[in-house]
Amino acid sequence: MEKVNLDAGFDSFDETWSPRLAAELDGQAVKLAKLEGEFVWHRHDDADELFLVRDGRLRIELRDDENVTLDEGEMVVVPAGVEHRPVADDGVAEVLLFEPTETKNTGNVESEETEEELERL
Repeated sequence: MEKVNLDAGFDSFDETWSPRLAAELDGQAVKLAKLEGEFVWHRHDDADELFLVRDGRLRIELRDDENVTLDEGEMVVVPAGVEHRPVADDGVAEVLLFEPTETKNTGNVESEETEEELERL
């Protein structure tokens, strides 16, 4: 067992849209990410994705125009197959992500933001 200090974890990097692996359990990953601006539209065909906002504000845009805005301490699960785009308009948002370990950050889209292998905290 290894404890993870969230303050130290988020303080250890400045890059946005580049998640860090904080922990793994039962095939799931807990990732820390700093988000700012708009990300790419994408979906995860076989995986749900949980967004938990630790600091700041995050909007999850959905193709059907039903956007979800999350403030500090709020979370949402984006179901598998749902196309979405995270947007942090109000500065940097610190977010915890919970998803299967092998899930790519850009899902079905290959882009310059795609992270092939995550750095572990």
